[in-house]
Amino acid sequence: MTTAGIDIGAKTVKVVLMHDGKMLAKSLVPAGIDTDAASRQAVGEALAQAGLTMERLDAITATGTGRKTCPFTHGEITEVSAAAMGAVHLRPSCRTVVDVGAEEGRTVRCDDKGKVIDFAYNEKCAAGAGAFAEGMARALEVSVAELGPLYFKSQRPVQMNAQCAVFAESEVVTLIHAKTPREDIARAVLDSVASRIISMMRKVGLEKDVVLLGGMALNPGFVEALKRGLQMDVYVPEGPEYVGALGAALAAAR
Repeated sequence: MTTAGIDIGAKTVKVVLMHDGKMLAKSLVPAGIDTDAASRQAVGEALAQAGLTMERLDAITATGTGRKTCPFTHGEITEVSAAAMGAVHLRPSCRTVVDVGAEEGRTVRCDDKGKVIDFAYNEKCAAGAGAFAEGMARALEVSVAELGPLYFKSQRPVQMNAQCAVFAESEVVTLIHAKTPREDIARAVLDSVASRIISMMRKVGLEKDVVLLGGMALNPGFVEALKRGLQMDVYVPEGPEYVGALGAALAAAR
């Protein structure tokens, strides 16, 4: 059986093609304003990689914030269910999933089948999501990618008290004016995001193994901040931003 999973996020659309439980291809394109066009483009690119046509797909399942807007799918699955299914598929020992994307951060506790037991997310606040780090990076005049390497250069932890992204940006500006080293501020920013995520993890019940997904999983500084805050290892799969789409493709096969 050949299936496709489409994860329509706030900033990107991810697609994973699978055949009998094995990944055939994957693609990622900017979501833009027209998510329908972006979804078709992402699917087309993945199909081209696999040497297939749309007619060869037995089922297509969508997930993500835009899952209800995709007109050519056969079904949909929530982000938390897709994340759990994808994470357990890649790491059977996974019991806690952390998914930190551009606009949302969420934590999921699941069983050995990838079934969701409990979850928490912060859809109404950017403090536990990539948008928070992006906003603070702009204040520091660096890219989000640069925050990671700066984290490891920090010699002194700096406390950030603001939980709101707007107030936190003002706090960063104040730290800059106080001549606080940029690397120390970068560490404070990533520690703040990690702290918010860890608080959500405690709510749902923290169990090993912990698997980290989403775009922020590509930031080594954030990964380290999460490990330090949890005082345990965190597993980051290859292509962590595609795991939601992978879970959707697995759901399509079921």
